[in-house]
Amino acid sequence: VGAGAIAQDHVRAMRRVPGLEVTAVMDRHIGRAQALAALAGSARAADDLDAVLRADDVDAVDICVPPDAHAQVSIAAARHGKHVHVEKPVALSLDDLEAMLAAADAQGVSLTVGQTARFQPAHMAAKRQVASGAIGAPRALHVTWYAHHLWPRSWRAWQLDPARCGGHLVHNGVHALDLAVWLLDDTPVRVFARGWCGFAPEMPTPDSFHIIVRFAGGGLATLEISYALRRPGDQLRRLLVVGERGSQLQVTATEPGGIEPAATADAMRHQFAHWARVLRGQEPAIVGRDQVRSVLAAALAAQRAYASGRAQEVTPRARA
Repeated sequence: VGAGAIAQDHVRAMRRVPGLEVTAVMDRHIGRAQALAALAGSARAADDLDAVLRADDVDAVDICVPPDAHAQVSIAAARHGKHVHVEKPVALSLDDLEAMLAAADAQGVSLTVGQTARFQPAHMAAKRQVASGAIGAPRALHVTWYAHHLWPRSWRAWQLDPARCGGHLVHNGVHALDLAVWLLDDTPVRVFARGWCGFAPEMPTPDSFHIIVRFAGGGLATLEISYALRRPGDQLRRLLVVGERGSQLQVTATEPGGIEPAATADAMRHQFAHWARVLRGQEPAIVGRDQVRSVLAAALAAQRAYASGRAQEVTPRARA
């Protein structure tokens, strides 16, 4: 559901996963749906969501619409008995998230959140290293995450509208926040954030920001995210995890000729292969519900901190 740029990446990834078949593509612009359906192969195009959700040959729905519509589409899909995979950020409020989870539970279907950064080979290796106990209990995390320069003309209008995307610290900051929650395996309790337009001053949203996160167990994450690199597709990543008995450092960058480094490549195929196993009941979703709640709450707190200039408490909704 949704036939924008990220949906194209999803379809390309799903075509490489045995057992996943794209049967329908829905977008309110039928021309866009037709173009993506052609990319998918034998899929049909539609501009009527309800008709797609009623179809017997649809078992699950991959939601690629802007974030302000995630809750509406997810709840509709769950009520039709369809499993759901939804792009990040999962929702724009904790109330919407709880409504999505309740709708899935009422019909006995799953809701999986697409946090692609977890599936990058470098991050999977870091998680295995931390989980092995080799560095001891993790106490600090420092992430530097640089991507290519973003100009206003390269983003669609909804990505510049906080009412639709949640703000840059929610829409894109959620990647690094999710990575921190996953690697430290702890609950964020307090967040400070600052942002600035250092490389594209005409942007109505910060192109760079820092987020500092305090965790319940005393750990600290410092997340530096910037869209400052010149060439489209370029990236520079630095990840340092410090534990009680040692540390782990990774640095990856775009290779000569604009080739994506192996440390981050193929993440989306890994993501959809995992979703296929979740749908078959072979494994639980790697993004668990408590972490979904914590990450969204931290992202919303970061956006508030950026707007107010003051640290914010993270208050995820209590479980029923």
